[in-house]
Amino acid sequence: MNKLVPAAILLASAAAAGWWFDAPSRLGWGPQDPGEFTLYGNVDIRQVSLAFRVSGRLEEARVDEGDTVKRGAILARLDNEPYDYAVRSAQANVAALRATLDKLKAGPRPAEIAQASASYNESLADLKNANLAYDRARQLRPQGTVSQAGLDQATAARAMAAARAESANQALVLLREGSRAEDIAAAAAQLKAAEATLATAQTSLDDTELRAPNDGIILSRIKEPGAIVSSADAVYVLSLTEPVWVRSYVAEAELGRIYPGMKVKVTSDTKPDQAYEGRIGFISPVAEFTPKSVETPELRTDLVYRLRVVIERPGLDLRQGMPVTLRLPSLQAATR
Repeated sequence: MNKLVPAAILLASAAAAGWWFDAPSRLGWGPQDPGEFTLYGNVDIRQVSLAFRVSGRLEEARVDEGDTVKRGAILARLDNEPYDYAVRSAQANVAALRATLDKLKAGPRPAEIAQASASYNESLADLKNANLAYDRARQLRPQGTVSQAGLDQATAARAMAAARAESANQALVLLREGSRAEDIAAAAAQLKAAEATLATAQTSLDDTELRAPNDGIILSRIKEPGAIVSSADAVYVLSLTEPVWVRSYVAEAELGRIYPGMKVKVTSDTKPDQAYEGRIGFISPVAEFTPKSVETPELRTDLVYRLRVVIERPGLDLRQGMPVTLRLPSLQAATR
């Protein structure tokens, strides 16, 4: 009997200890899993105002309101005739300057060098004759056969022949040396400037076609063929198919329960049984007062933080401004 008492005491102590350590969870004293919670928001879809980068007369408008377009599809065209002429003129200028540069790099032709050499030899022959005439006049001057004026004329003729011979010699040397490096560099720079002008003209010609920047649906057709548009005039308004996100707000007290990248279930009143997968892509670092359009049971004077939930595979039933419900898992379930 005496041996049973200590055993009973030990069992009672263990039961009491187990009750004590389990009491916080049973009584709600310890940390609790807050469970899934709900936020409310509105669908937000990006819209793009499409305009030409150049001005002109609208020649063709290919799509209308409600049409679905793919990225890169041609939506409208301008009359491109003036821009085509500008491209042709720039191409001709580039061709002329490239020919000039090639000519400078190639240097003189052999025939040109031969012609300069012949001119130099001719000037040497003239100089030889001038020297002979001068020598005769100088020898005959003492005898009085040649006057002083004749000697002076022979002297001047010899000097001019010598100058012509030197000029022809220098021209031959220049031809043999070829074009100056500075002339080639200047011609190359002029060619680059002309090529840049051609690229600008080609870009302007390409810009006479208005293309869809992304997949989407045409919301508005603002201009009609025949209208004169400038580079700032919108022609279409495009609603992008993706990305689609939800703009929502979370109270400051619930801010610790969410984080960027957290998975979210998104449902609409139209299809409450069809949930879209989403993730939190942005949480504002700045608090603000609850906007009037936010659907939330908290008081409107409470501070909230704006967040953006990106829909991974949005459907066509999600429309701009549509109210939706966001169901977020508990923090413990989300981090498992």
